[in-house]
Amino acid sequence: MRDDVILVGVDGSTPSLHALDWAGAEAARRGWSLYLVCSYALPSFTAASLDGGYAALDDSAIQEGARAVLAEATARVSHLGVPVRSNVHTGDAAGVLIELSHTARLAVVGTRGRGGFADRLLGTVSSALPAHAHCPTVVVPLRDGEGHALADDAEVPPVRPLRRIVVGVDGSEQAERALRYAVREAQAWGAELTAVAGVPVGSMTGVLAWLPAAVDHEQVLKDMQEGLNVVVDRALLDYPDVVVKRHALDGTGAELLTEFSVATDLIVLGSRGRGGFAGLLLGSTSQAVLHHARCPVMVVTNRCDATPERAEEPEGR
Repeated sequence: MRDDVILVGVDGSTPSLHALDWAGAEAARRGWSLYLVCSYALPSFTAASLDGGYAALDDSAIQEGARAVLAEATARVSHLGVPVRSNVHTGDAAGVLIELSHTARLAVVGTRGRGGFADRLLGTVSSALPAHAHCPTVVVPLRDGEGHALADDAEVPPVRPLRRIVVGVDGSEQAERALRYAVREAQAWGAELTAVAGVPVGSMTGVLAWLPAAVDHEQVLKDMQEGLNVVVDRALLDYPDVVVKRHALDGTGAELLTEFSVATDLIVLGSRGRGGFAGLLLGSTSQAVLHHARCPVMVVTNRCDATPERAEEPEGR
């Protein structure tokens, strides 16, 4: 049984405070609580005087700093009127959050999302957590309205309410699971939901030599649209009040979702999130969208429950 709690990783940085604000708004809207976590791995260094042994640093100052970070974070969301718990954990931040995600409804973290070679890969937490979490993960980028990355010491930008949500659908089980989460999110916020299927038919013949020279572009899009309608209609059986726009468009899922993120408040997508070494990296689509999206991105893997939430909400919600 999952608790109605949003797990938030905080470290006192501007990106994590921005993610905290997003999580706070979500908790207030859904009637859920917040669990704020600040974790650290204690470094060690070789001490020659100990004949090759290791000397660990005194962690009292680090713990005090972590508690101060949590106190600041708790105060920041105190006006929302949602229950807030916090705790300091020792260990790798990604590993700690992944373990705690077993009983959470949602995990939320921030990422700087800066350009340049060093940031070709997302930060450790914002890439490992979506791939391995046992609940959906929302990664909140730190960008301005033009999509430019903000400096670490920049003022925390305001969080927009969810008015427009876009979900990627490709016919896979993971995408259908993501669609169900997107429907519930749209229902909770009264948001406009758009389901998008990418069909890169414009480049098929150049990439796949076995395809016939002439591919009926319009027929491929029509077939994809029909399949999209079937999947969306199935997801809406229990949510007849939610209206979903459906679009089968020429282009890859990564390209389309990244483009939609410019004028969207949340992107939702599925990912296989395989275990083992391969699971250290998300699929190419989710990696690309996480790296380039201007808005928060929710990643739903096959580790997440097939049913997003309990069918009946507690009274008073």
